[in-house]
Amino acid sequence: MSHRGVPMDAVRTFDAVRPRLFGIAYRMLGSVHDAEDIVQDTWLRWQRADRSVVRDPTAFLVTATTRLALNAATSARARRETYVGPWLPEPVQTSVDPATRAEQGEALGLALLLLLQRLTPHERAVYVLHEAFNYPFRQIAEVLDITEANARQLGRRARTHLAEERHAPVAPAEHGRLLHAFLAAARSGDLGQLEKLLANDVVSYADGGGMVSAARVPVTGRADVARYIAGLMRKFGTVVSLDFVESNGQEAVLVRRAGSVVALCAIDASPEGITRVLITLNPTKLARFGPREIR
Repeated sequence: MSHRGVPMDAVRTFDAVRPRLFGIAYRMLGSVHDAEDIVQDTWLRWQRADRSVVRDPTAFLVTATTRLALNAATSARARRETYVGPWLPEPVQTSVDPATRAEQGEALGLALLLLLQRLTPHERAVYVLHEAFNYPFRQIAEVLDITEANARQLGRRARTHLAEERHAPVAPAEHGRLLHAFLAAARSGDLGQLEKLLANDVVSYADGGGMVSAARVPVTGRADVARYIAGLMRKFGTVVSLDFVESNGQEAVLVRRAGSVVALCAIDASPEGITRVLITLNPTKLARFGPREIR
């Protein structure tokens, strides 16, 4: 990102809000690469803008980012219609940069990001701005160029859709306990123990993107998911290493073979047990999880 010819105060203003811009675009699109492209396009707009008439630089930048992300969401949806197998959001390593992590706020878990993709782009924008970044509906209406009443309606609709799909969450400590027990049972191949950890309506998604072998449809139900996970562990074999990492604000399992990252496994849980298993196998989505990022 070139700063040539841009006054330093304008550069500092942009850099200060940049984590928020990435956070908004990433939640909207579920892709690090696409979010970075949006932030770059916003920077170019900031460079070209008549900054002397911009009364609120942060509002200007957030508005530009959100509108660019709305446009990108439409084309992203079209691309995903031809995606091979289930699509999962690209995971991010949230323990790497504490400042960015603090700015990222809520609504970051992979399971919730997956559900957000089922909302319309405008519903998603309202939900992200209001729930993750605490923007009031009046300000969201200005960003989206709609009425405040419309913004509130979109927010209600988004929350209703998500409530229909989501279970009550568990505390981080319980999430971690379930993940550790899940990994132990999967490694031992103990189907009975695996089933005890899973909710009745559990769903497992595996995203290989057509680049590596993965289940082409979600696996559903306690017994089928337990068998699938045990089979996947047998397929990985004993030559893999398993490490706990912080992905999207939650503990997850990183799988390596011969030093290369081959999978990231995350779970979503409720008081009934593990409700979603999300397995990222697509190598392009794992590229940022390197050896130096292990805790």
